[in-house]
Amino acid sequence: MPKQFLPVKSDVIFRLFFADERNQDSLVGFLKSVLKLPEDDYNEIEIADPHLLREYEGDKLAIIDVKLKTKSRKIVHIEIQLKVTPELKNRIVLYESKLITEQIGSGDDYEIIKKVISIIITDEPLIPDSDRYHHRFVFYDPEAEVEFSDIMEIHTLELEKLPQNTDGTELYDWAKFIAAESEEELDMVEQRNPQVGKAVIKFRELSADERIRDRYERQEKARRDQAAEKRWAIKQRMFDVAKNALQKNISIADIMDLTGLAENEIEGLCV
Repeated sequence: MPKQFLPVKSDVIFRLFFADERNQDSLVGFLKSVLKLPEDDYNEIEIADPHLLREYEGDKLAIIDVKLKTKSRKIVHIEIQLKVTPELKNRIVLYESKLITEQIGSGDDYEIIKKVISIIITDEPLIPDSDRYHHRFVFYDPEAEVEFSDIMEIHTLELEKLPQNTDGTELYDWAKFIAAESEEELDMVEQRNPQVGKAVIKFRELSADERIRDRYERQEKARRDQAAEKRWAIKQRMFDVAKNALQKNISIADIMDLTGLAENEIEGLCV
C-alpha cells in the first residue's frame, strides 16, 4: 500500500522542513523569491525561538511557524494558514506588533528596533479584492504616493490564486512546491526549477522519516477530533434551540429553517 502523501503546506510539515538548519539553502531560496533584501542579508540566517514574548501576566502565548533573523538582524516571521478566518488579518497585525515591541525595553532607544517582515501563506483567498497571489503591504499614503516607514512589512501568498501555468518567476515555483498535493505535482516543480528541485529531494527524505509521518498523522487526528467536537457542540446548541421553539409551538418547518436540523431529528425531540 503506497504511503500517504505529506503536504508541505501542513503547518507541522512546513515548520519541520523550513525551520531545519539542514534545509537553510531551501529557506534562503524561498525568502529570495518573496523579499527584496540586500544580498548580504541572506548570508547569515538565524532560526529563532518561534514563541512570542508575553507582554503581561495572562497574555496569550503566541507560536508562529518559522521565525528567523537575517545578518542585519531583520526579523522575518513565516506562517502558513490553511483556513482563512475572519480575525486572521487582525491577528497578523497583532503578531507584527509583538515582534516590534519585544525588541525594546524600558529606557532603550527607538533606533534599536529592527525591521519586521511577515510572510503569510494561505490555502484560501485572504485578499478577495485582488486576483494576484502575492501582495506586499507597508505603511503607505496612496494619494501622495509616499511611504511613511518600512519598519513593518506584510507579504501574503495565496496558494489558491496560483495560475495553472507558470508566470516565469521563482516565487511561482516555490509556491507550487508548497501547494503540491501529489508526487506528480512535486515532479513537475522539480523538473522545471533546479533550485526548487533540490528542496523537493530534501523534502522526500523528510517524508520518508516514520517519526515525521507519525507526528503528522497524530496532528491530523487531533484536528479531526477537534472538528468533530465542534460540530457536536453546534448540533447540541441547535437541539436546545429546537426544544425551546417547540415549547413555543413554532412549526417544525420553521424550526428546520432556523436550526438546519432534519425533520426526524426535530420530531424526535417531541417524544
